[in-house]
Amino acid sequence: MKAAPQAQLRLIDLQELDSTLDRLAHRRRTLPELAEVERLEARLTELRDAIVAAETEVGDLDREQRKAEQDVDQVRARADRDQKRLDSGQVTSAKDLSGLQAEIASLQRRQSDLEEVVLEIMERREEADGRVAALRAERAEAEAELGAVTQRRDGAQKKIDEEGGTTAAARTAVAKDVPDDLLALYEKLRGQFGGVGAAKLYRGACQGCHLALNTVDLNRIRSAAEDEVVRCEECRRILVRTPESGL
Repeated sequence: MKAAPQAQLRLIDLQELDSTLDRLAHRRRTLPELAEVERLEARLTELRDAIVAAETEVGDLDREQRKAEQDVDQVRARADRDQKRLDSGQVTSAKDLSGLQAEIASLQRRQSDLEEVVLEIMERREEADGRVAALRAERAEAEAELGAVTQRRDGAQKKIDEEGGTTAAARTAVAKDVPDDLLALYEKLRGQFGGVGAAKLYRGACQGCHLALNTVDLNRIRSAAEDEVVRCEECRRILVRTPESGL
């Protein structure tokens, strides 16, 4: 392949711009804020699920407490009725009196037991309320942190995109100075060799693979015409000759 020496030199400019674009793309993909946003979003999902579970527990305890309080009211009402019967003097039989007194005592014990149940449920409800409040506070803190991190991420991405836009415009201008066939070869090699399709020959070494060329290869390049497009025998990238090539 033939190309004017100046056109070949423009490949180095093009390669530098492409390398800059690659670095910008990599930086955009690996912004620390991206991982932080992902972590916070996952944590918020966990917190929302935990809040739903805690609120469900509170609701269950509400129903359980109401049922226990109803049981207490029923036992108390029954004990009150029995006590009124006892106090009214309507029951005169010793056997009936003894039975009524025993039932009242039993109901009082039952009421005491149920009231303990209510107190235990109330304690559990208080703990559940505390968990809901703590989870909601943590959620609010995580949401605020996510907002701040998202703002930093967007700012960093905007800055990278602006630099990328400027660099892409410069690349378009430089690419116009490279013949189509040479540009096509360069693009093909860039795809094959990690984004580097052309490199300088500097002091007898390829700056693409950083290996020194042997004497035979250097002599071959020395004898090549200036417009001949030469390749590195080691990495097969395009070698661009400059006054510092060591030829």
